[in-house]
Amino acid sequence: MSTNRVNYLAVNDDNNSPNRSDTDKQYILVVLLLTFVLPILGLFLEHLTSNVSLTFALFCKWFIFSAVGLRLFSAGVRQVITPEFTARQIFHIYNRDSLPIVRELGFANLCFGLVGLISLFKPEWRMVSAFASGFFYGIAGVQHLIKSPVGTNEKFALWTDLVIFIILALYFIETI
Repeated sequence: MSTNRVNYLAVNDDNNSPNRSDTDKQYILVVLLLTFVLPILGLFLEHLTSNVSLTFALFCKWFIFSAVGLRLFSAGVRQVITPEFTARQIFHIYNRDSLPIVRELGFANLCFGLVGLISLFKPEWRMVSAFASGFFYGIAGVQHLIKSPVGTNEKFALWTDLVIFIILALYFIETI
């Protein structure tokens, strides 16, 4: 394809151009909330209301539900409906040809997210979710690292992906 025919995503729009600061504070806030705040909140609420011990397994119950289930499901919905955000803000790709691939990533995220959501009600699904989504997060984190992230959103995705991978790997190892 010649460079004259490349169909870029809104590169002439000041709010979406590749030269603008790529930090999306809403993205960072939502990821922090889903990855760290909600699992800790769920842990303490269940501890206080059900008089169960504070354990790593209890934390992982809520971590898998939120950091995997809610985060991946919501990311999948966003990638299916508006793949431009992930293409631009995470991968710094401004070519419309990438949108079907991002949309397919969204379908994968929906599936991983559903397993994490269901694991709140079906505890036997937690190990499966920890294994599959943990592997997914680990590979994604390594891929971000190899690519050498250029923007704040991508760097944030790199580190949260790796933290999630480590927590899920520890849960999986403890559970087997």
